Amino acid sequence: MAKAKLKVVLTRKLPDIVETRMSELFNVRLRYDDSPMTADELATSMADADVLVPTITDIIDQSLLARAGPNLRLIANYGAGFDHIDIQAAQQRDILVSNTPGVNSEDTADMVICLILAVTRRLREGLREMTTGSWSGWAPTALMGTRLGGKRLGILGMGRIGSAVARRARVFGMQIHYHNRRRVHADLEEELEATYWESLDQMVARMDVISVNCPHTPATYHLLNARRLKLAKPDSVIVNTSRGEVIDQNALTRMLREGKIAGAGLDVFERGHVINPRIRKLNNVVLLPHIGSATLEGRIEMGEKVLINIKNFEDGHRPPDLVLPSMI
Repeated sequence: MAKAKLKVVLTRKLPDIVETRMSELFNVRLRYDDSPMTADELATSMADADVLVPTITDIIDQSLLARAGPNLRLIANYGAGFDHIDIQAAQQRDILVSNTPGVNSEDTADMVICLILAVTRRLREGLREMTTGSWSGWAPTALMGTRLGGKRLGILGMGRIGSAVARRARVFGMQIHYHNRRRVHADLEEELEATYWESLDQMVARMDVISVNCPHTPATYHLLNARRLKLAKPDSVIVNTSRGEVIDQNALTRMLREGKIAGAGLDVFERGHVINPRIRKLNNVVLLPHIGSATLEGRIEMGEKVLINIKNFEDGHRPPDLVLPSMI
């Protein structure tokens, strides 16, 4: 008798090639309505699933895990970030959690540079002039921005993405500085010609551009709070493609409105897709709808990692991208 296929539930629509391969390997329930599941829909899906494949839009907390069925043994997250999953609660129920690290580093780093350029070269204002028909022609002092060459870039979180950002920024002639939970290997520092700052306060006070590339954890919540943002130079720019919770968004908005920070490029927001309406109106801010990792290649590679994690689990092996409580 053939072995029964694992029952796998997808919570969102994934690229066709990923869904097709999953359907070949497992008993898959697809999500045709590409909208986030409600808590009740998630609970229903978890009731009879062997594997759940959620995304960042699914809050898998302790109360929801308490409603999981007895067969659920793996949450194979489609994404690198896992702050939306209660890892400890899952472990208490003997449910493994995996993620997809390293896939989107290059894509996200590309977006960091895109946002830095967009803010420093005032692309939002230029685009508005062109789309509204208000452009009256070239002028010597019109929409003057600042060049990147020679500027100091402070990277908050020198992991895969932070290192990829540093490599790109060096091509533009930027000086690389970083703050990290642990100092990186001397070989990487030498390669990037990077200066390490043990004190985040001291780094923030000296940078021309600050790029947030650290995950959201209890330790990084509002790491850039009102007090620390006040240390930034008034001509500095802040870019965040990591997690919105790392920055106090209300404090940042106030300082941008008051001209105490020159500009910001944000791809993520503290309250998901709910954005402070005051920040939308600012000319010195470029806002994107969380598309830092949104490339076809990256989304397919994420799906491949999910497949590998599930297949290893099915074969009785440890998923290669297992998330452990010590990683939080």
